[in-house]
Amino acid sequence: MTDLKYHAPVMCREVTEHLKLAKGATVLDCTVGTGGHAEALLKEIGSGGRLIGLDQDEEALALARDRLKIYSNCILIQANFRDIDAVLDKLKIKRVDGVVFDLGVSSLQLDSATRGFSIRIDAPLDMRMDKRLKASAFDLVNFFPQEGLSDILRKYGQERWCNRIARGIVRERKKSKIMTTRELAELVRRLVPRRYSRIHPATRTFQALRIAVNDELGALREGLNKCINYLKGGARLCVISFHSLEDGIVKRQFRKFAEEGNFRIITKKPLTPSRREIEVNPRARSAKLRVLEKTEKKER
Repeated sequence: MTDLKYHAPVMCREVTEHLKLAKGATVLDCTVGTGGHAEALLKEIGSGGRLIGLDQDEEALALARDRLKIYSNCILIQANFRDIDAVLDKLKIKRVDGVVFDLGVSSLQLDSATRGFSIRIDAPLDMRMDKRLKASAFDLVNFFPQEGLSDILRKYGQERWCNRIARGIVRERKKSKIMTTRELAELVRRLVPRRYSRIHPATRTFQALRIAVNDELGALREGLNKCINYLKGGARLCVISFHSLEDGIVKRQFRKFAEEGNFRIITKKPLTPSRREIEVNPRARSAKLRVLEKTEKKER
């Protein structure tokens, strides 16, 4: 499908090729989004296979359900991938033939006029991928202590001006609450010396807040550690990341799994999108794909 409401799946060809799914396979899509990778995988496994798709974003899941409604062998569930074990156990699924993670924020979320993920679009400060979460970016920006804010910007945004930005936010919120993405972006723009940034000065701040609100790195570690327990012998795990913090976690976890035995790293260096894909979808330019295989004897 090419409808603009659907998030373009990044490195879809590379994912399907590396998963090597046979007809009748069971595959787990941990970040189904609007169903791009899932649709391609369903074609690979055929009507005798089964796809379980997870996503914490109910708006994305609604689009995925519409997109994939012709497939009767597709189960879509609103859940964070850190809860893979609970989901699969409830479905009485003990092993899968492949797993895919497509990390980060989607075009659907970035382009939303209400979700508060983007610097470009003025919206309420939110950034929750799962709207059931209690704390939003508004809460962090307006109530988190200065030291804690600085720590979030440093750890999750790798922001060199973390202390200055945190001080400025605290100073500003004493006058009035910081309500919208535009207010925050403009505040950070005034605080960061322009000559030190080739991107929008608030880019790293927004990334850091989003990661903190959704506990993205903690969820990633948990999800990776849990999903390998459900891989059949010969099954593969594909992970697409979009920034160095995510990729670093994936790289270290894959190395740990391989050192402990029964796993083999397929991609010694991460795969990246083709020049053609980046031309069509510029948001794919920072993507990195890593692949891990369970090396035990294949199960029947």
